[in-house]
Amino acid sequence: MKSAERQLRIREILDAQEFVDLDTLSAELETSGSSIRRDLSALEASGVLKRVHGGALAIHPRSHLLDNSWQKTRNSDQKRRIGAATASLIENDMTVILDGGSTVEAVASCLADRSLNVVTNSIAIAKVLGDARRIEVTLTGGYLYPRLEILLGPLCENMLSGIAADLLVMGIGGITEAGLSNNNTPLVGSQRRMIEVARRVIIVADHTKFGRAAMVPLAPLDVVDTIVSDTELAPSWRRLLKRNAVELLLA
Repeated sequence: MKSAERQLRIREILDAQEFVDLDTLSAELETSGSSIRRDLSALEASGVLKRVHGGALAIHPRSHLLDNSWQKTRNSDQKRRIGAATASLIENDMTVILDGGSTVEAVASCLADRSLNVVTNSIAIAKVLGDARRIEVTLTGGYLYPRLEILLGPLCENMLSGIAADLLVMGIGGITEAGLSNNNTPLVGSQRRMIEVARRVIIVADHTKFGRAAMVPLAPLDVVDTIVSDTELAPSWRRLLKRNAVELLLA
């Protein structure tokens, strides 16, 4: 495949999924890592993408990438598996914080028969658990960010400061060697408060989130107890998590 053909295919991939890692591109395009890096450099120079650690990020992602209803369809099989695996780690009678996002929503959908106290800033998750007779659901309050159906801001953070939780289940915008990151400052503010008040932190993230540095740094890897991902996660990331003493569960 010639360089121009590879670059066109890279554009198509980024249009569909916003971030792509080098290993995936090499396999998809059947070419060497050095050729892929040259293609990414050329596309970055033309303003198509931004090179980040381990891959590339679309400069102008489609607007529905920030829409919760569309996000639920993205990597849906992996999210269902991650949701079921994460639910198996949650014990009855726990107080659990469920952060917003489509992957955490997949976890919530597996909890209907549990006896739990759930605190969430997600309208979507509150709806999922609304008919679960043994689950007490508390919404944080705060400013409603409509596209993601989550509550953010000072009211949300103040409410979280007044609780203690056994467990936090949190989605994430990106995971790199430097740590966790996400896509806007108010979102990161509420997530930091969730981490502070939880005794154990579980991150749910499919393999496409690894190697991506989102806009706002959130926390180093050492705040994380467990990451639940899918079996397509590259060996290099598995080794990195092991070095950082982060438990990894692949679904």
